[in-house]
Amino acid sequence: MSARMSSARRRTLAATVCSAALAGVLAACGSSSHADHTSMPGMSHSDSAMPAGPSPATTSAMPSMPGMGPMPAGDGLSESDGGYRMASRTARVMAGMATSYRFTISGPDGKPVTSFAVDQTKKLHFYAIRSDLTGFQHLHPAMAADGTWMAPLGNLQPGKWRLFASFAPDSGSGKGKDFVLSRTLTVAGNASATPLPKAASKVTVDGYTVTVQGELMAGMAHDLTVSFAKNGKPVTDLQPYLDTYAHLTAFHAGDQAFAHLHPQTTVNGDHGGPDLPFHAELPTSGDWRLFLQFRTAGTLHTAALTLHVS
Repeated sequence: MSARMSSARRRTLAATVCSAALAGVLAACGSSSHADHTSMPGMSHSDSAMPAGPSPATTSAMPSMPGMGPMPAGDGLSESDGGYRMASRTARVMAGMATSYRFTISGPDGKPVTSFAVDQTKKLHFYAIRSDLTGFQHLHPAMAADGTWMAPLGNLQPGKWRLFASFAPDSGSGKGKDFVLSRTLTVAGNASATPLPKAASKVTVDGYTVTVQGELMAGMAHDLTVSFAKNGKPVTDLQPYLDTYAHLTAFHAGDQAFAHLHPQTTVNGDHGGPDLPFHAELPTSGDWRLFLQFRTAGTLHTAALTLHVS
């Protein structure tokens, strides 16, 4: 009898404990009037609203749309980016004379950078353009041991200029990254703006006819084809220039935003042309002034034309 009573008490106690536990679980689930009984594991139970759209993990897994590529790193309209800074003591020069423009590129530690990666055969590409997109100069300055660069600018016409430095550090936090920084320069004198030529797909320079084919839309990657002809015949003797058969730089009308269009042709001796494909991705709509540099018979030519981006 005592054994049977002990067994019964144990069964009663176990049942009581299970009932209490179940009641606790049910109470916890229904303790708040804001509780979402349909919430799945991993979803927030806080009162704050969930962000709209896919989660970062979902976004990274989503396929990109055709024609969309990564946006350019920047438009070059700042003197600093990612801790790197372009500095110069020269802010104003006189018109009508050559200028040796000195500047430095400092890193996140504030010290001048002296180690740069080679890009298209050069450690730094330097560009000058006036506010009306005239006077284009593309230079490759020399760097002193202390990190000071010296760009031999030619005769600059009066007005507001922007000077760009395109480079990739070969050490530090910016190693492997492309940067384009710029500073403004005032050239003293009476400035007279030149109207931007209308958009056109064809231009003639030094006897060469350069034709650009391709419809561009802002922020989207498109193919652009540049064709060369002379005296009505296709040109097939383009020579390498900066490890390619043509170098194409673009500036946006109004703010001088910078873009570099990358060629996709493999160099094979002095046999470039007549058609060169480019990967083109211009971030902003409007008119862009394109400067195409190419070499034939040892002479460098620069063709300029206006391209409209929708």
